[in-house]
Amino acid sequence: MDGPVLLDMATSAVAAGKIALARNRGEDVPPGWIVDKDGNPTNDPRDYAAGGAILPVGADQGHKGYGLSFMVEMFSGLLTGLGFGIDPQARHNDGVFISVYKVENFRDLADFKREMKEFAEFVKTSPPATGFSEVLYPGELEARTEATRRKDGIFVEEETWEQITELMRELNVLDVVGKPKGNSKSYQYKKA
Repeated sequence: MDGPVLLDMATSAVAAGKIALARNRGEDVPPGWIVDKDGNPTNDPRDYAAGGAILPVGADQGHKGYGLSFMVEMFSGLLTGLGFGIDPQARHNDGVFISVYKVENFRDLADFKREMKEFAEFVKTSPPATGFSEVLYPGELEARTEATRRKDGIFVEEETWEQITELMRELNVLDVVGKPKGNSKSYQYKKA
């Protein structure tokens, strides 16, 4: 194992940011991600911003995802005091719940690390699903992506960069961040 086991996820079928990204790119979203304001399935990301909703993990058969979402909302929204769902009190909807464990309180740390390595190797030697080249453990792809982005910078679509730039203007921090690198269709921001 080269990186930590980390699960950073929305309990919905997709994170809202991916819907905004599809909207900015002028692309449809896959079936099973969202419904419109009337509860009808849709692939148009603009329907989400117009009062639609994101389906839970498992889409229209997502009772397990719904239960998981309920618990996460309880910990991340109610426990943190940031409200729930579309809160009419205008509180932020960005609560976080982090669960960290001191392994030594449960068992020997060296044994745990050895078994974690064996478990990761066992999972990674599983045959990948059709269309995939390997099986990853939670957090592995993110660790690889972080390494690549630290080296090469972060690709940002033009529409998204314009939104970021406008916000930086509003906050009077445009000169602090620096200028984007790239052509007129995309930007590559690389920390100096």
